Amino acid sequence: MFDKPRTVACRACVAVGRCQLASLHAIAVSAVGSLVVLALLLVPVGLGFRLLPPAARALRALSDRSRSRADRWTDARISPPEPLPVDRVDRALNSRKRSGAIIADEGFWRDLAWAWLEPVTGGLLVAVPLALIEYGAFGALVQPFIWRRIDDGNWYAFVPVHSTITMCLALVLGLAFMAGGLLAAPAMLRLHTRVSRPLLSAPRSVQLAQRVERLTDTRARALDAQAAELRRIERNLHDGAQARLVALGMTLDRATRLVETDPAAARELLLDVRRTSEGALQDLRELVHGIHPPVLADRGLGDAVRSLALDSFLDVHVETRLPARLPAPVESAAYFAVSEALANAAKHSGAGEVGVVLTYDNGLLRATVTDDGHGGADPSRGTGLTGVRRRLDTFDGTLDLHSPQGGPTTVTMEIPCALSSPKTSSS
Repeated sequence: MFDKPRTVACRACVAVGRCQLASLHAIAVSAVGSLVVLALLLVPVGLGFRLLPPAARALRALSDRSRSRADRWTDARISPPEPLPVDRVDRALNSRKRSGAIIADEGFWRDLAWAWLEPVTGGLLVAVPLALIEYGAFGALVQPFIWRRIDDGNWYAFVPVHSTITMCLALVLGLAFMAGGLLAAPAMLRLHTRVSRPLLSAPRSVQLAQRVERLTDTRARALDAQAAELRRIERNLHDGAQARLVALGMTLDRATRLVETDPAAARELLLDVRRTSEGALQDLRELVHGIHPPVLADRGLGDAVRSLALDSFLDVHVETRLPARLPAPVESAAYFAVSEALANAAKHSGAGEVGVVLTYDNGLLRATVTDDGHGGADPSRGTGLTGVRRRLDTFDGTLDLHSPQGGPTTVTMEIPCALSSPKTSSS
């Protein structure tokens, strides 16, 4: 009963600590931004050519940290700009040419504009909850002890503190200020990210170039994966169902020759034919299931994921909020991605319960798989999540993994898509 309020309070306290870090970060950004401006002012006399490259690199490090924090703190993904020219150009070039390349870079000027905007807007935003908490602490923890020492009393906010009653009012008001600061901290962090995002994001031209490059790469990988899948199907048909059917034909031929001379042996061969045909049918069913599960085609993504939950030995809870059917390729990609995430949870996490949430909002399908295991998942140590990421890349989708030591592990998969048809499943 008390878990939810306790969780909200913990998140608010964490948000306050992050606001404090963001305010200190704004001071560092202001200092480095001033250093960059100083380097630009010293360019005409030559000293700026040596000072500008390291100053620009330090500024980019701070902006990269802000982008990373925005992703971790508010789930806002900000596309980074191209690397600084100082990191791309030949190190053998002299400082004058390297500085010239930096000055001609659009991303550098966006970083500089952000450095001057951050202390004024971002720093003030994250300071609001801190100021409320500090002023509230003064009213709740200091006012009760100092008001008697002041002959004429004093004012706390709009309350004149000159008696026990007004002191109690100041104490309550201080507690209210502290509660307001705690509640405002998460919202201020999100607003801070929203204000900083336009300048922290890569220019539109760079984003388009990155998108074209990514789609070209994913298209090539999709073609390779398709060719590998066709080879797998051909190999499975040749080594599985086809081999069984050839054996079935040879056994029938032997049974035909023995049906009059040795009916008992012919009967045994026919029983063997029956077993062989059942095996071939099972091979074909498994092959078709690996290509596109029937429940997915018939009932949609929600019911298909529920069938995965029933097959898993873990306690899997599925929640779906899908207003309609999605395109078949998207449903297939999401189905196999969730299947791989459940398989990883069963094999490696040591979890007992897993939650799967499927939602669709504003042209984006989101599948979230959370387990209560020991955490510590690392995509670099296996091919499962890497394969899922490649599958999602084909649809310009993303995979985000959050798995701290001790758990829980959360895998968030997103695929941009449009609705295909009215809702037909029970999900």
